[in-house]
Amino acid sequence: MNVKHTLTALVSITTLAGTSGWLQAPAAMAQSIWIPAPGTTFQWQLTGPINTTVKADVYDVDLFDTPATTVAKIKASGRRAICYISAGSYENYRPDKNKFPAIVLGNRYQGYPDERWLDIRRIDLLGPIMKARLDLCKSKGFDAVEPDNIDGYTNRTGFPLTAADQLRYNKWLAQEAHARGLSIGLKNDNDQAKELEPYFDWALTEDCHDQGWCSDMSVFVQKGKAVFMTEYTDTGETLAKFCPTARKLGFTGILKRRSLSDWVRKCP
Repeated sequence: MNVKHTLTALVSITTLAGTSGWLQAPAAMAQSIWIPAPGTTFQWQLTGPINTTVKADVYDVDLFDTPATTVAKIKASGRRAICYISAGSYENYRPDKNKFPAIVLGNRYQGYPDERWLDIRRIDLLGPIMKARLDLCKSKGFDAVEPDNIDGYTNRTGFPLTAADQLRYNKWLAQEAHARGLSIGLKNDNDQAKELEPYFDWALTEDCHDQGWCSDMSVFVQKGKAVFMTEYTDTGETLAKFCPTARKLGFTGILKRRSLSDWVRKCP
């Protein structure tokens, strides 16, 4: 691992007014949290046996499918490991699927028939499930968590979710991750990047170059935090197309197939 591209920072927390202690912002209860700096190299693999020979400072892999032994192998060579979870959608193939009450299950996720959007307003119901997932992430030895689908308020979820609902839920997730010593990344949700950057330790983008919103995430680099920029082959993106933007913004750019296998091409 290139040490100059990785740092550990103090993340502190203080209670926000009017939230009954549920939402917290950085300020008082200091804890050492890993924060990857701009330039940290990255591999993202969610399908197939994890290929630990890929040269990268950080591996982002599935929480449930990745055994603790693989996490230990990644970390034994001085690299960091991130656990992937869906925090905003229900997946009917997960081992904890029966813990989700029917009342929190919304519309099917377009393009993913095995997933349904969650009613993120119901932290009282989703909280215990997500806490258990974060506990598992910690117990397997991961350094960080990548919570997916945390921009439901911009989608047709079947619930009248607002931007305020999303901010509340995302901040709650960050608080719970930090309480366990886990770093947490902001996955997409570019419209709320400025408001959420103080709570999150890095960011991960999908299709930002193809869709034209990469600059929204620049606030992370400005604060010394990495942005892992992922573009996909099925949109026609190539390294030649998006790597100049990645370099200009200080992002770590990679090209992936939508299946998120071990196949990867990196910006030079």
